[in-house]
Amino acid sequence: MQKQDYFNEARIEHIDYKDVETLRKFLTPHARIQNRKRAGTSSIHQRALATAVKRARFMGLLPYISR
Repeated sequence: MQKQDYFNEARIEHIDYKDVETLRKFLTPHARIQNRKRAGTSSIHQRALATAVKRARFMGLLPYISR
């Protein structure tokens, strides 16, 4: 059974890079972006998620690495 897409369930149309708490749900403990299978997102939302995480990292809202 497949996981439901978090963004479809929560009715989130635009993934915002400033919403750090939502973005952290899709990061591993080492601050890497989870893959589609593990996160359960669609390909469209996964690409938007990756872009939002990268923007948040550049702005200093999320870490690049975590140990």
